[in-house]
Amino acid sequence: MTVAVAEPSGSWGARRGLIVLAALGLVLAVALLAGARYGLLLAIGLGFGLVLEGLRFGFAGPWRAMILRRDPSGILAQLLAIAVVALVAFPLLSGASGEVVGAAAPIGWAMAGGAFVFGAAMQVVLGCGSGTLVNAGSGNPVSLLALPFFAIGSFLGAYGLIWWTDLGALPILTLTGTSGLAVTLVLLAAVAGLLLMLAAPGTRHVPRRLVIAALLLAALAIGNLVVAGQPWGVVYGLGLWGAKGAVALGADLSGSAFWAAPGNAGRLEASVLTDVTSLTNIGIITGAFLVACWRRGGLSQPLPKLPARAWAATIVAGLLLGYSARLAFGCNVGAFFSGISTGSLHGWVWFAMAFAGACVGVRLRPILGLEPRP
Repeated sequence: MTVAVAEPSGSWGARRGLIVLAALGLVLAVALLAGARYGLLLAIGLGFGLVLEGLRFGFAGPWRAMILRRDPSGILAQLLAIAVVALVAFPLLSGASGEVVGAAAPIGWAMAGGAFVFGAAMQVVLGCGSGTLVNAGSGNPVSLLALPFFAIGSFLGAYGLIWWTDLGALPILTLTGTSGLAVTLVLLAAVAGLLLMLAAPGTRHVPRRLVIAALLLAALAIGNLVVAGQPWGVVYGLGLWGAKGAVALGADLSGSAFWAAPGNAGRLEASVLTDVTSLTNIGIITGAFLVACWRRGGLSQPLPKLPARAWAATIVAGLLLGYSARLAFGCNVGAFFSGISTGSLHGWVWFAMAFAGACVGVRLRPILGLEPRP
């Protein structure tokens, strides 16, 4: 018989102290190596990871809850966070004179199709862009497998992005100023009202935990906008990691209009510690890892007993997540959250198409062996 021995509380407290010191040391190291601005961005990324994992706030899971159980609480919290960011972002963008930019992108065939595919793929692996980072950081085996393929897919999607956008797209359409903010808030309220109408009895209350998480995420997103000069995003950083890996293996990216563009070519040569999206991505992974370490047994997730087709589906879904997110100009963070909160109409189209894709994705999971069939 095995007897479990409890770890002394003093030892556990010392370990948690080391976790805090490690986080502070990492931020300080980046600040010293790359500059105070980049250290601050890493700290913001850590905040995202701590909130997302620590308060169990996500995007893919709440969409699944609404589709399968008609529970809108998680999406309502997302809409609250978007509204709070919009209240600050719209005035900030109006008076920024180009120093701060929004997450504006054109609406087109590739963008809409990419959003649909992304919505389906994120339900297969139960993780969007930020969710995959968080789940990988906390030791989830499925996300650990999906993440590198997400990066590869994002790199490949960016490589041929211009070809896809040439299939047809509208000019960039944005809501701006006080009137644009008012329209955005009314649309958010309308979506919230629709969700409440469709909600199952007893699910119309948003838990306090999610309200707190939404407000904290909004504060961090506003901080990201101010410090980085651009909204919170995920996909570009992952694609950049894939591109750097390709270059390290000897690939010539001069044939890609996207990666050969001066700004992107410059980032390929520069350190990831000076890329704002990479820093917040690293912070999200690290923040989730720290939360998992903080919890007793938090990293001891067993390898799930899944059939081979489930692991193969995870790889394919990871590639599709990255590729489709690049075509759609973002994931739940870059397109939905940041797009809508900074006035880009493509964020609304992305939301509708991705949600439709998610309705398909939740039904693919059991077929692909990632969960028992109902």
